[in-house]
Amino acid sequence: MSSESLVRAVRAGDLSDLVALVDGMTDAERRACMPELKRLRKELRAEPWGSRAQRAYPALHAAGAACQTGAAAVATWLTGSELRWRQAPPRVLIDVLGDRDPAWLAEVVRRLAERPLSADVPYELMAGLVRLAGCPVPTSEAYVHGWMDHIGRTRRHTGTVIGSLRKDPHLAELVAALFETEEIGARSDWRYGEGLNDWTYALTQLTREGLLDRKVMVDGCLARLLRGGGSTADSKVFLGLLTALDLTRDEHRARIPDWTALSSDAPSTVAAHAHSVLAGFALDGELGPRRLAELSGAVLFRTEKKLVRAQLVLLGKVLKREPSTAAELLPVIAQAFGHPDTDVQERALKLVERHLGDLGDLGPGSGGETVDVRAEIADAAAQLIPGLRARAHRLLGAPDAEEPAPEVYEELLPPVPTPTRLAPAPETVTELAEEIGALLATEGEVGAFERALDGLVRHAHRDRDALVEALGPAWAGRWWTDMDAGFVDKYFRESPHGLEIVLATLFERVRTDTLRPIRNRADESAGCVHSGLTWAFDARLREIAYRIRTEPLPFLLATPTWSTCSLEAADLVARLDVYRRSGARPGEADFAQALLRVRRDDTAALASAAAAARRLGTGEGDRLAEWLLTDVPSQPAERSRTAGPRMLVEFGELPEMRGPSFPSEFRRLGRETSVYTDRYYCPHWDDDEWKHWLAMVPGRPELVAGRVLRDLSTATLEDTRAGYAFLPTLAEAEGEAGLAVHLCVAYGLGAQRAEDRLAAVDALLVLAARGQLDAEQLGTDLGKLAVLRSVKPSRLAEAIRTAAATGAYGTAWSVVREALPPLLAELAGGDGKKSPPHGLGDLMAVAAECAERTGAHGELPYLAEAAERRGSSRLVTQARRLRAALEEAAV
Repeated sequence: MSSESLVRAVRAGDLSDLVALVDGMTDAERRACMPELKRLRKELRAEPWGSRAQRAYPALHAAGAACQTGAAAVATWLTGSELRWRQAPPRVLIDVLGDRDPAWLAEVVRRLAERPLSADVPYELMAGLVRLAGCPVPTSEAYVHGWMDHIGRTRRHTGTVIGSLRKDPHLAELVAALFETEEIGARSDWRYGEGLNDWTYALTQLTREGLLDRKVMVDGCLARLLRGGGSTADSKVFLGLLTALDLTRDEHRARIPDWTALSSDAPSTVAAHAHSVLAGFALDGELGPRRLAELSGAVLFRTEKKLVRAQLVLLGKVLKREPSTAAELLPVIAQAFGHPDTDVQERALKLVERHLGDLGDLGPGSGGETVDVRAEIADAAAQLIPGLRARAHRLLGAPDAEEPAPEVYEELLPPVPTPTRLAPAPETVTELAEEIGALLATEGEVGAFERALDGLVRHAHRDRDALVEALGPAWAGRWWTDMDAGFVDKYFRESPHGLEIVLATLFERVRTDTLRPIRNRADESAGCVHSGLTWAFDARLREIAYRIRTEPLPFLLATPTWSTCSLEAADLVARLDVYRRSGARPGEADFAQALLRVRRDDTAALASAAAAARRLGTGEGDRLAEWLLTDVPSQPAERSRTAGPRMLVEFGELPEMRGPSFPSEFRRLGRETSVYTDRYYCPHWDDDEWKHWLAMVPGRPELVAGRVLRDLSTATLEDTRAGYAFLPTLAEAEGEAGLAVHLCVAYGLGAQRAEDRLAAVDALLVLAARGQLDAEQLGTDLGKLAVLRSVKPSRLAEAIRTAAATGAYGTAWSVVREALPPLLAELAGGDGKKSPPHGLGDLMAVAAECAERTGAHGELPYLAEAAERRGSSRLVTQARRLRAALEEAAV
């Protein structure tokens, strides 16, 4: 058979002819056809997506698989990036591969199964090859996910999940693989199935029928839960399966070490189940005091208050039933004295108070042991808050003289970030290519981005061919390398996508017209609140790419001097001088960006640089001199506005950015912003860009904070994720932190996820360390947002407690003392009958602890009304505690 007839069949997209042509081919004939098929593949890559030639792809997919002679080559061909979007049907692929040796087919299956999920290898293809090869079924992630998809599809057409599983010849192997497959439990078909289509029900029933080994199922669930690291949804599925298996008492008893480990380290839902199992053994006397002490030592250090309280209740029941265990259990209970929740501390102290007398009933010869236990409890009492510590000293009989003198409080804050000089661009194309590859893979720091951008410009000017050759590996990994020109142009017309537009330009993958600066977009009334930043940032990248294509620049003017992305005026003057002597024409957007980055904190240096710029005798030199002598305020004129449940910030116009010295894309940065006129919807959803926006205006963080404020407020109100990781970077930025920066931090402190609140805590502490924290402003904002129900007091309590626990109790108190009055005023307005918002008692507890540790004193508005409310709720008890702390310090 000739390769020409095969290629004709492929071009025609005729799968029937193709199958007939490849049937019975020898290896030599297969190898002879491959060069033509590879040429056709390369030809099709350049075709537009909708062209008639594209119909050849399924046939090409099958033909290449049939003509490859190595198993690795077949797997690579079948999962090619552009081929997998238009694959041949699995039955056709099985047909063209079916005449190969079974061992060879088994190797193909193994290689296909090891491909990542993103390779989209059809399960039907892998399963069909397994049948032909007669090999063991693969248990890789791709195969197991494909198997679950297949079960789901078959039950929709022919039956149920349990029915499909019963008929599966590889049921035991694939179910065992479920326990080893990451995040398999988070799949929607497992979590939301019902009745006979519920995977948990199906696996449980098949275990009861003996089709699945019960011990394997139980041990698999426990091993999966012990391994941890998965999502909450994944853990819940395997916990649900374990619960549905309905373990016997003996099965539970045989796995006591596993339950103990889960109680210690597993997610809260899993830990609570494990704890309930162990509690049953403890109450029946089967656990023993030593194991109970081991369990308690792990559980009492967990952060979940409900679980810790449950353990304290369990310990109280055991001590009541068996007073003789006091010597082993009371020191463990005393470990809870160091718990961050003061309510837990008090519960633990009450248990010690109730059962300390049991130490006297230990029997003859136990006097020394009693003394040791009391001493251990006394040592642990040092971790209690001051009020409880004094109570513990009285309980243990410590004389007043032995009570430690109160320590002088010392605030602990993180070190202030120190700016460092940015390293020059990489000297060789090899070093530059390595840095570009790392940036494309990990979204590195802005300083690294600017160095790499400058390096691309410099090396493109010196030796473009050498640069292109070195960048080959980095370029090859981009998705658009195999796409047709129309799609690539559309992609870069919408956005430069950072360094990608420069790479596409160097490799001639984008047309010059696409690179041309887009002036007509910079209309004054167009765009959203982010547009001033994005248009300016994009304009510079487009200009750089365009100049590489048409008039290469020797280097960039706006590359920062410092890690803060600020630029020394003298450095800019020196760069303009090199441009003047070489006859190079500065890029308009690059020069505008350089002006915005000039450092302005040294008036004498600015005046000297302005004089030197005048002496250059160029237009850019004169513009620079004028800019250096222009009075640029550190803060825009701003005011806080409430829009529905949001508090936002508006800016007045910035005249210094509105003049002819700046291109039209940059002049929008100086436009006033309004809560009511700026468009709410916008396409700027990628918060990775925010750090680049901040680097555009170093020393003026408010200009960026005010523009991302709506994004952060939406994330907090709607419990989504958006940009909280940016907050520490915002706090570290040079310049004065104003209304917008503080509001950004306020929304972060009220975020839903703990890791997002932690980012806001970091920002809070950095602002405090820099001397930029306006605690009164931040606390007032938090109080108002809590009253608006934009943030929840329970989340604020967790965030402020985290900040305090770092040693910054004074900073935490300065914020929370301003946040409480608006909430307490709202509560007092209800004549004592209004229910407090959830978490207000926790916030009050944090305030009380901060006041006790710092010795704060004075009056707090509306605190007395809260302390005098009836009952003993957490809010009331903690309000009384805070009042006592403030009054005691005042005395």
